[in-house]
Amino acid sequence: MKDFGLSRNVPVVPKQTALLLIDVQNYTMEGGGEYAGLDAETIDQKYGFFFREMRGRAIPNMQKLLASCRKAGIEVIYTVIASLTKDGRDLSLDYKISKMFCVKDSRDAQVLDEVAPRGDEIVLTKTSSSVFISTNLHYILGNLGVKQLIVVGALTDQCVDSAVRDACDLGYLVTLPTDACATQSRVRHETSLANNAGYCRQMTTAALLAEIEPVG
Repeated sequence: MKDFGLSRNVPVVPKQTALLLIDVQNYTMEGGGEYAGLDAETIDQKYGFFFREMRGRAIPNMQKLLASCRKAGIEVIYTVIASLTKDGRDLSLDYKISKMFCVKDSRDAQVLDEVAPRGDEIVLTKTSSSVFISTNLHYILGNLGVKQLIVVGALTDQCVDSAVRDACDLGYLVTLPTDACATQSRVRHETSLANNAGYCRQMTTAALLAEIEPVG
């Protein structure tokens, strides 16, 4: 096979990069509709690891990346799980089966306050695991001249992983800060990272900030 001299290990170029925050919303955090009806003990037993990872590690790193990307002029785009209809009839079959349901403009559909959008930053509602399947994100990124993506959010092994893989297949260079995403167990997180390492550039938030900030 011909050697095209290409690599995934390409530093971020701010003018052609977007930061994509996946599903960091009230619905997926404590108190959100996904956990409605569950008592505190059950929530801690089943989801305590995820909440601790999000609050203690992933969200603080997302905040740092948001500040750095905004300073550098990197586009910031959010996705939230939300239906366009009150009864959820527009949800994907998978989301219907999984009962992943909240209504657009509801409290559950809002981005978490700690990483809330500013100004006219784009927020896309999605009804499938991959944002590229159920939104016009690819079209929007093309209009913005984006060729590189930084992907963060939840869950590492589901919607984040789907976004990473589809973005790579669509021709984007993807950077995944491994400590700015989380899922429901350490094993799931680490297994997902091992599986998608061949699709994207993986690095810590600190290393990515050091790359972005001299430019910004």
